[in-house]
Amino acid sequence: MGSVKLHARLLAVALLVLGIGSMAYQILIQKVPLTESETDPVWVVDAQVQFQARGNHPVKVRMFVPPLDSGFTTLNESFISNNYGVNVSREGGNRVVTWSSRRVEGQQSLYYRLLITPRFAEPGGQAKEPGPQFRPSPTLSGPEKVAADALLAPIRQHSADIETFISETIKRVNSRDDNDNVRLLLGGNMTSENRARVVDLLLAVAHIPAEPVYTLRLSEVQNQQPELWLRSYNGNAWLYFNPNTGQQGLPEDRLVWWSGQAPLYNLDGGRNAEVKFSVHQNEMSALQLAQTLSSQDVSSFIDFSLYDLPLPVQQLHRILIMIPVGVLLVLLMRSLIGVETLGTFTPVLIALAFRETQVVWGVILFTFITTIGLSLRSYLEHLKLQLMARLSVVLTFVVIMIGLISLFSYKLGLEVGLSVALFPMVILTMVIERMSIVWEERGGPQSMKVAIGTLVVAILCHLLMVWSPLVYLVFTFPGILLVLAAFMVFMGHYRGYRLTELVRFRAMTEEGR
Repeated sequence: MGSVKLHARLLAVALLVLGIGSMAYQILIQKVPLTESETDPVWVVDAQVQFQARGNHPVKVRMFVPPLDSGFTTLNESFISNNYGVNVSREGGNRVVTWSSRRVEGQQSLYYRLLITPRFAEPGGQAKEPGPQFRPSPTLSGPEKVAADALLAPIRQHSADIETFISETIKRVNSRDDNDNVRLLLGGNMTSENRARVVDLLLAVAHIPAEPVYTLRLSEVQNQQPELWLRSYNGNAWLYFNPNTGQQGLPEDRLVWWSGQAPLYNLDGGRNAEVKFSVHQNEMSALQLAQTLSSQDVSSFIDFSLYDLPLPVQQLHRILIMIPVGVLLVLLMRSLIGVETLGTFTPVLIALAFRETQVVWGVILFTFITTIGLSLRSYLEHLKLQLMARLSVVLTFVVIMIGLISLFSYKLGLEVGLSVALFPMVILTMVIERMSIVWEERGGPQSMKVAIGTLVVAILCHLLMVWSPLVYLVFTFPGILLVLAAFMVFMGHYRGYRLTELVRFRAMTEEGR
């Protein structure tokens, strides 16, 4: 006996580990949401290219678009145009879209739309390709060389590595102090772009490679334009710096658009070109987002779950997968509390019927049909009919009653009565038969007690089996069923007192004292 219990416990532990492990994998690795209401931010980035065509001339527009490893997960990318050919290519670490048309006239508008989300994005995913770690120093002479050497001397003294060297260079070039060396290198042009050029020049003299990077802020700001940053490769990763403040590290709300000295776009065959950017934030269900990503090269649980089934089949399995939950509740009510029911599965089957009739009408219809059936069964018992004949007659009259109730409900305009046909007719027949047997063997009060217990447990099962958060949780994480099975195995060897027995025997224990 001890080996059997040990075997059962090992089985329960194995089921528990498998169930919890599968749930942990979905939650921690695949990022499956725990609730259906959980949402994730989705950014919609639009770039509109407007220009005037020269008329009956070939037109070609080339524009940088964000790289696929921009630190975000791309949900969709669209190139919208009319009568234009579209081609996407790579140039170095950048991606370029080319719109081309043989003949167009008048005002032209081309659109690029990008849908991205931080979900499934890898930290520090921007520009994974390695960069150069050394570059030759440019040739400087005269005052520019003297000014550059004078600026670099204290920078070398106050820095310990590439990160601190670049930050110190940016701070000195952007310092508000009236520094003659900085002013000479700027040449009177105090713009951010020119300051970034001077920073790059000083870094080049120090043999530190750096390149400009243009980023777009993911914020709903009108008339936004790409912002200039600098980046350098330290041998392990790219380092990003704000050329105006020296801030290190690209903020999470920045999307890398392109890098290098080249302009955002080139236009052949047109004039007065302008690019307008707009950014909008939407919310998408985390579950819907996981389904959208299932077709991409992203770890997704959708391909190997019930969500991969057709929708009608999914609806059926949403009902079936909750049956073990109802069975577990019946087990707890019978084994721990001591509520008597007509078998284990009868309350669950009645609870399934309540899905259509609702609880109140379901109880009324169940009570009415069962009462009439018990009366009929008692009369048939008086006729001394055999079991099979008796059950057949009861089943026939149950069908007749269901038809009459549906007919009268239709005439009275009550749609609830039409759902009574969903009650399992065989189950009702067996319930009537078993209740009559209990009535004969244990008396009327005990029969009513069992019937009330069955209805109460059925109502609780129904409420639990239609609770939306629980239905979503079990349907999305089927490993929960293994956890339930493990608990059922543990309960299989429970021989302790039930709650009703403790109440019943309380007086006896008090007398014993």
